[in-house]
Amino acid sequence: MERNVWRLARRPVGDIADSDLEYGRETLPDLADGQFALQVIYLSLDPTNRIWMSDMEQYMPPVALGAPMRAGVCGRVIASRKPGVEVGQIMAGLGEWADIIVSDGSFMSPLPQLPGIPLAATYGTLALVGPTAYFGLLDIGQPGPGETLVVSAAAGGVGQIVGQIGKIKGCHVIGIAGGRAKCDYVVNELGFDACIDYKSEDVGAALDRLAPGGVDINFEQVGGPIMVEVVKRMKLFGRISLCGMISSYNDVNPTEPPGFWTMILMRRLLIRGFIVTDFAPRFAESGSALAGWMLSGQLKTRQDIRPGLENAVSAVKELYTGGNFGKLLVEVSPP
Repeated sequence: MERNVWRLARRPVGDIADSDLEYGRETLPDLADGQFALQVIYLSLDPTNRIWMSDMEQYMPPVALGAPMRAGVCGRVIASRKPGVEVGQIMAGLGEWADIIVSDGSFMSPLPQLPGIPLAATYGTLALVGPTAYFGLLDIGQPGPGETLVVSAAAGGVGQIVGQIGKIKGCHVIGIAGGRAKCDYVVNELGFDACIDYKSEDVGAALDRLAPGGVDINFEQVGGPIMVEVVKRMKLFGRISLCGMISSYNDVNPTEPPGFWTMILMRRLLIRGFIVTDFAPRFAESGSALAGWMLSGQLKTRQDIRPGLENAVSAVKELYTGGNFGKLLVEVSPP
């Protein structure tokens, strides 16, 4: 059995370069007992891909040089020597930038099919981004009716779900996104109360207008100057769910603004950084809730699907420039 695969050739310095990953074809060994082969349908591209490529301190071992690039995947079982895993079954979990992967089932589980909902939406919502939004907002943000929630990267895979859960919980939700089309989408389609276009608006001035009483919860994914403007307007005892800081992932010499931690002290802010795998034992809880909201029409999602495994490198770069609109997926094979 042969496959196409991307391998990490060198660790990026600054922005990801085309030469940092190498695309090739190789022969896979025969399946061993307890293994199965998965034909990848969708490859998930996420901001954490840039972290995995580096050798910085992180929550998983860095991808080794020469090793297949790591990713979330969804696919169909095409061969199995693992009891309980049948050919034709749809599985999702941690895999590789490849069209076929071999797994022993670690970090992999069956993906439920929701009636009337496309596989891309099911995978894009119930897999990593859905639990990230669910636990990051509900466990850490602790939203209450009437509170003001600000969501950066609001039109992305996680942000769009955070804002809608916030509305379900009775919050006043303000998104921050890049471009009028994205802002119009999260307000008109997803039901956010407002959205700030950071590309054409002064974020601080817009927050003063939209949240004159201050911000209770910040679901932070961007970092940098935008985060500073939100934190300046946090209420006493506000909560920050620190999901990511994508604006600095490609920085060679990142810096922190002066006085930032003093401001956190004086506002008595609760900040918790988290990784979605922290909540892995409770994924059934988030899956049940998210599926219920999707089937009832309370939760909508948008996927940005790019065709072809060979285009994965060019697609992943767009995460760091705001070029994606929705959950970014590569369609590796037909669903």
